[in-house]
Amino acid sequence: MKKLNFQEIIETPSNCQVTLDDGVLTVKGEKGDVRKNLFDPAISLKLENNNINISTKNLNKRKKKLMNTYKAHIKNLFKGVSVGHTYKLKICSGHFPMTVSVKDDLFEIKNFLGEKVPRKLKILEGTEVRVDGTEVVVESVSKEKAGQMAASIEQLTRRPGFDKRIFQDGIYIIEKDGKVVK
Repeated sequence: MKKLNFQEIIETPSNCQVTLDDGVLTVKGEKGDVRKNLFDPAISLKLENNNINISTKNLNKRKKKLMNTYKAHIKNLFKGVSVGHTYKLKICSGHFPMTVSVKDDLFEIKNFLGEKVPRKLKILEGTEVRVDGTEVVVESVSKEKAGQMAASIEQLTRRPGFDKRIFQDGIYIIEKDGKVVK
């Protein structure tokens, strides 16, 4: 059954400023600002009294899914500019002592499984990476950038063709934005 003129209102937190320009939502807060392109002809976004109004005509399953996706993205934007998104990775080195360091905008792993050439990764703009003992912490205002940087670091130590039960050396994600990975 289709509903006509369905809408949802998302309240803007007091510490955030929101602007909407041609489907691009910009949220500014304590930690910084984030931009997200949220444009679909079936869904309309409007700013009313500092609240975000998501509405559609003739609601069906596809439009409802899209509206809920927009809601999730907007909540992630609010969380990012007020608290930030944090991913944690664990450094596991059983066979060879590996050295992990951050220099300027490069993430570097030396002596991974005895390799002579260090593995390097450019740090994404807008993310902050630091090494705390045996943990690597990735922080960003944008959830997408923080998640991509954590995944890139994990993939940097990937060894295809080796048995993971024996060769357990590497860097693995242990916490995704406050949720523990099993």
